[in-house]
Amino acid sequence: MNGATYNQLMMFHTIVNEGSISSAARKLEIAPPSVSQALKTLEQQMGLPLFTRTTRRIELTEAGLLLFERTQGAMSELNFAVESVKDLSEDPSGKVRITTPRFAYQYLLKPIYVEFCQRYPNIQLEISINDAAVNIISDGFDMGIRFGDRVEEGMVARQLTPPTRESLFASPEYIDKHGMPGTPDDLKQHKLIQYRFIASNQLAPLRLNNQGQDLTVDMPLGLVVNDTDVMVDAAVNGLGIGRVIEPMIADLLADKQLVPVLEPYWYPYSGLYVYFHQNTQKAKRVRVFIDYLVEKLAS
Repeated sequence: MNGATYNQLMMFHTIVNEGSISSAARKLEIAPPSVSQALKTLEQQMGLPLFTRTTRRIELTEAGLLLFERTQGAMSELNFAVESVKDLSEDPSGKVRITTPRFAYQYLLKPIYVEFCQRYPNIQLEISINDAAVNIISDGFDMGIRFGDRVEEGMVARQLTPPTRESLFASPEYIDKHGMPGTPDDLKQHKLIQYRFIASNQLAPLRLNNQGQDLTVDMPLGLVVNDTDVMVDAAVNGLGIGRVIEPMIADLLADKQLVPVLEPYWYPYSGLYVYFHQNTQKAKRVRVFIDYLVEKLAS
């Protein structure tokens, strides 16, 4: 790949990621005609149009999509290789984009991200909350946080938390009024504070662990929320039985604001991991954030 072809491919990828030639030009801080000319030259070399253009939008052709997919890994590797060498003489700087489920932000990132931003003022941290499974490469993220059994194939992962369980809990007032369930079947006489995934709009199934066997329970609903803080608040206020991973409510259990429900049946989960493409950690800006997460959370 010669220098001219690299520049053309770099501009081509920027057009795809930004959605238009003008947006790509702003991103690259060059004049739009320069981007247009680079695209035209690349299309001449390919012998095929890479985009279809209308007055309102620009879309990849089949050839353009194939070129983007076939060169994405190579361009990413080249960019990170260049950045890793440049990093040798510089303090960490640039943008770090991380995608995480809402509960992981609340439980893991919220208590520590401010200190990171203060420690590395030249790094622009971008936190994206998303409950859906995200392809970090195609969606332009440097890393993500997920349970270990949901890490995408081909990714490198570093463990942040030990394995955990999804706890069931209620307020002492709720238990005094409605009684303590003794078996999973008893849950049908109680109300669940249910969680709805933001991305899929689906309700999260309530799964229990019955001596190693998965058991799904349908309960009457007292409230539906899409935020774990609201889930816990509603349970503290006696609106029903809540469910989040155990460490998120450990302090509330310890000071008796909440009491555990059916603890022998709590469903096991793997630990949370930060995952990233192996080339991503070559960039100092990314590497220091990964190391910071492990330093703060894996101890």
